[in-house]
Amino acid sequence: MATLASAEAVCKLDEGRLRPHLLVSLPGRASTVGVLESPVANLPIRLLAVDIDGTLLNPEFHISEVDLAALRRAKAEGVEVIAVTGRRHTFALPIVKQLGFDLWVISSNGAVTRSLAGETFHRDLLSAETCRKLCSAMREFRGNTVLTFDKETRGAIVLEHMQDLTASIQRWLEKNLQYIDFVIPIEDSLTADPVQAMFCGAIPRMQRAQATLAGSGLDGEITVLRTEYPARDLSMIDILNPACSKGHALKRWADYRGIPREQVMAIGDNYNDIEMLAFAGVPFIMGNASEELRGRGWAVTLANDQNGVAAAVEQVLSISRVSV
Repeated sequence: MATLASAEAVCKLDEGRLRPHLLVSLPGRASTVGVLESPVANLPIRLLAVDIDGTLLNPEFHISEVDLAALRRAKAEGVEVIAVTGRRHTFALPIVKQLGFDLWVISSNGAVTRSLAGETFHRDLLSAETCRKLCSAMREFRGNTVLTFDKETRGAIVLEHMQDLTASIQRWLEKNLQYIDFVIPIEDSLTADPVQAMFCGAIPRMQRAQATLAGSGLDGEITVLRTEYPARDLSMIDILNPACSKGHALKRWADYRGIPREQVMAIGDNYNDIEMLAFAGVPFIMGNASEELRGRGWAVTLANDQNGVAAAVEQVLSISRVSV
């Protein structure tokens, strides 16, 4: 399977090498991050990529006023803010619009880059043929399978039934009922290329799903990204087009804007953020992330219930102000 599980792999996106990152210390938190190749005073941040769930949203699924203020301040100081999320574009909009300024959204873990007004910059769709092979290989997990399509009508989300999905995902599906279609067999919905396939459920079951994927024979045809919330016993495995991830999409956008990676800051909390954090010159991992992620050598900010986004943004903005 085409995965980008390591920072080194992502950095091959631009045939560059993994550069050491900015040394940032937050109160009460030790930093294990390296030093930039050139002084940070010469590298003001121009692009800020922020994840939504587990990062921008607190445990009550709200954006704190402190985090809102920090992002608005970054925007006012000339930093472009871009939301980068595993959510579908439409499902991300109510959250992103709370920021109160215009921005672009990288959604579905990098598959779609689109403005708030609906203008599409890029799409990486999963081929219908590959998705059919995937569904066949994953028959044991049909009750955990969700397909998403790039449209805003019923059928944007397709599944066979909801009985095998966890309570957390059922709540998500209930919020999206107007977009859901039930199709048996699910392959019959593949009259167009989907954005992605997703398997969701309890962590042990999704671990078995990952093992099945590893033996599916789809190496080179798909990218597999995982998102996990142990406190909710919830795991989501996203299947995307090869060479599709938050990291690929962020690099594409930064290149389009003419912004070098050293001037890109990213904040995330989960396994599906790894490629994005590896690409960014100034990566921050949330304090609520797993120990595995927090041990990768990236600066650690506060948790999402402690205004971690604002803490990271203020650290970098203050450094940029000193350089002026």
